[in-house]
Amino acid sequence: MNAELEKQKIQEVIKLWLQASKSGDTGTVLQLMADDVVFLLPGQEPMRGRSGFAAAAQSSGQKFRLVEATPRIQEVIIAGDYAFCWNYLDLKMADQADGAIYRRAGNVLTVFRKEPDGRWVIFRDANLLTPQKN
Repeated sequence: MNAELEKQKIQEVIKLWLQASKSGDTGTVLQLMADDVVFLLPGQEPMRGRSGFAAAAQSSGQKFRLVEATPRIQEVIIAGDYAFCWNYLDLKMADQADGAIYRRAGNVLTVFRKEPDGRWVIFRDANLLTPQKN
């Protein structure tokens, strides 16, 4: 296994995720996660599975639109068919009703799993973004 190549593949998943999120392409985002994905968010019950994510995305997509996303990958560690990525993420979102811009930023710890076809998908994600001043 070429560890640097695998790290690049994981970075591409993150880049594609943010591009698809910005364009509202939930179908692409769903393909970047495992069927049994789990998202951990502060103060909320875990969001389980693609269907849980799709329902949340539909609800939030009616309220907010992603304007800008700036990832700063701190590290990627590969351990066999799993990889751990620590990322500092800064997001700007627009309120669909009035256009007001909101910013959230913070650390994200993502566990990726390598599928039998060689693709890396998001398996677990702990999102610690908090509201920021613009």
